[in-house]
Amino acid sequence: MAICSGAGRTAMRCLCNLVLRALATKNIFASSTCSLMKMLLHELVRPSPIAGSELPWLPPDILMDIFAHLEIPDLVRAGSVCASWRAACTSLCATEHRCKLQQTPCLLYTSESLGDRAMGLYSLAEKKAYTLALPDPPIRSREIIGSSYGWIITADERSELQLVNPITGDQIALPSVTTIEQVQPVFDDEGTLCNYEYSWHTADAWVSVSDKASILDLSKLRDVLFYKASLSSDPSTGDYFVVLIHNPESQLSFARAGDEEWTWLPPHTFYEDCQFQGGLLYATTADGEIHAFDLGAPALVAKIILNRVRSSVSDRIYTVQAPCGELLQIRRFATGSQLPLKTSTIQVHKVDLTSEKLLVLVNTLGENVLFIGRNQTLCLCAKEYPQLKPNHAYFTEDDYLNVTSFKNLSRDIGQFDLENNRNMEVVSPQL
Repeated sequence: MAICSGAGRTAMRCLCNLVLRALATKNIFASSTCSLMKMLLHELVRPSPIAGSELPWLPPDILMDIFAHLEIPDLVRAGSVCASWRAACTSLCATEHRCKLQQTPCLLYTSESLGDRAMGLYSLAEKKAYTLALPDPPIRSREIIGSSYGWIITADERSELQLVNPITGDQIALPSVTTIEQVQPVFDDEGTLCNYEYSWHTADAWVSVSDKASILDLSKLRDVLFYKASLSSDPSTGDYFVVLIHNPESQLSFARAGDEEWTWLPPHTFYEDCQFQGGLLYATTADGEIHAFDLGAPALVAKIILNRVRSSVSDRIYTVQAPCGELLQIRRFATGSQLPLKTSTIQVHKVDLTSEKLLVLVNTLGENVLFIGRNQTLCLCAKEYPQLKPNHAYFTEDDYLNVTSFKNLSRDIGQFDLENNRNMEVVSPQL
């Protein structure tokens, strides 16, 4: 039967929340979650009046409230049960309702064993690997240059960029790469795009030993041009910014939803990470400087939030907002006698935004946990994600040379214990 009254809906939500919390305290295998959900719903409501239906009927908003408690693998399973459940899962993942979700982050990867059109998803909550089928173009033919809000940013074999939701399969084409300041299309005699002309200039200088632009194959440009991409918000809302860190010398360009071309942000260079906070873009340079941009303002001017503080040429730098609201700067050091270098130390500093503009070393993250790499840098509270280890940093490979020039080498992936300054594997070496 349908639950129509406001009081009935409220009671249903409360009851579902209580049952789900109870289930979460038990030692129940995740693979049984959907079966438990079916049993729960059958007990709570009578079967659907629709002829031939074996599942109970619930309003979509109630289903979304229930599904918001599921980890990503179980959410995918729930979406495969029936049309109404899939519709609820799709709405939850692909609209403003996504703010209800609090799934534990997962590791996404491609491999030869999975084929050209599938990605592996490693669940940190379950410590299990799953396979996700993705739409064309084949995901193994693309390069992944970032991830934010459950979406990945990919560059295809023509070096064009797309946003991809690996759970729903939704894709959004971004402005053409030929609208980036340093890129021009090259056509053959028949008017077919055959190459790109890549100009080695920043706002201040020509940075190549050659005095000529380079002519690059369509697929080669992505390895030369792209470093990292970030999103300001969930693309499903229809209002978002995409920010690119790109070469030469790691400059910034951005596009807003609906734009047909990229907007260049000169003159600064050597950016390593971007983070959106309070409507502003915070971009961190390799020297540790933090610049703030208001991308919605008429004049795009970089405001220096923190001056350069870098103390080593071997570390990579990230910026993130902690759950308490503080701005943190993360420094990652890698060492080793051969490639790829392995993460050996991770330091956390609090950015003092007073007139002093200093970095303060933080000895512990307490109950918080970090995620760093080519993904959007995250700082989460482990109490809200009980499968994660507090005072740890989960990291993936993001060294530019390794991911572009040494693609067949093993990757620097793991978890770092900040208390004991110890690096540990997060998945098996086979992944």
